[in-house]
Amino acid sequence: MQPPSGEQFELSNGDQRATVVEVGGGLRSYSLGDRQLIDGYGEHDMCRSGRGQVLAPWPNRLEDGRYDFDGRTHQLPLSEPATRTAIHGLVRWSAWDPVELEADRAVLEHQLRPQPGYPFALGLRVEYVLGEPGLTVRMTATNHGGEPCPFGCGFHPYLTVGTPVVDAAFLRVPARTVMSSTERGLPAGVGLVDGTAFDFRQPRPIGKTVLDNAFTDLERDHDGLARVHVRDPGGSSQLTLWIDDGFPYVMVFSGDPLPDVARRSVAVEPMTCPPNAFRTGAGLVRLEPGRSFACAWGLSPEG
Repeated sequence: MQPPSGEQFELSNGDQRATVVEVGGGLRSYSLGDRQLIDGYGEHDMCRSGRGQVLAPWPNRLEDGRYDFDGRTHQLPLSEPATRTAIHGLVRWSAWDPVELEADRAVLEHQLRPQPGYPFALGLRVEYVLGEPGLTVRMTATNHGGEPCPFGCGFHPYLTVGTPVVDAAFLRVPARTVMSSTERGLPAGVGLVDGTAFDFRQPRPIGKTVLDNAFTDLERDHDGLARVHVRDPGGSSQLTLWIDDGFPYVMVFSGDPLPDVARRSVAVEPMTCPPNAFRTGAGLVRLEPGRSFACAWGLSPEG
């Protein structure tokens, strides 16, 4: 019997192990020795709560599934009916084709065909590599159509440092600005993190803070990368998620409303644009015919 997530692509490098899947082209598991680095799901389970999924051609929620682009109005299916939104793109449940497979590397591709609500031809390619610094993920999107198209993407790993709940875990998010949300999970406002419960520029315990927020104005290191750190209280286990300049936003989600997450882990989601970008235009990539957009992120375990 085939697993719900389709064909499994097992990667290894030293003590590192990762599993990439055919359905959605996502990351099902990633470990170092006997230490799980992401809160994934079993081979015979269906992916829940976005675990490790690729979010394209937009991440997060789109209000009423409706947007205007180049003078035309488009209506997408409401994939989250409770909030009347279209959430996390169109490729999470699609089959991705393995085009390059090595012991420590997998490249998967998916051709997104024109369809109601998104009448554009988009080629997507995602590469997973296990190396000395950890896991590196590279995404490339290419417009195969004859007209410009709107594009955004994100990824949805849930990070764990071994704590039963995330309250005790230390978090550092190098962001000056945070977005608040409505009950529908749509942007309600933007403000500085100074003096708020969302100021994680210095590592501190997550505590009881409920996180479902997009952060931006990221402070980057000399190499141009922004780094989010999560570690256990004793400092023996730390995980760093880095993002290149293709990702100006990062969503941090403690999973409170989801019974299968319920603060067991924290999602740190690289995003090229914030929620509702197809409507607001914030951070939206306008991809011209024949042109490509590339971005990269990764996970580095320490301790």
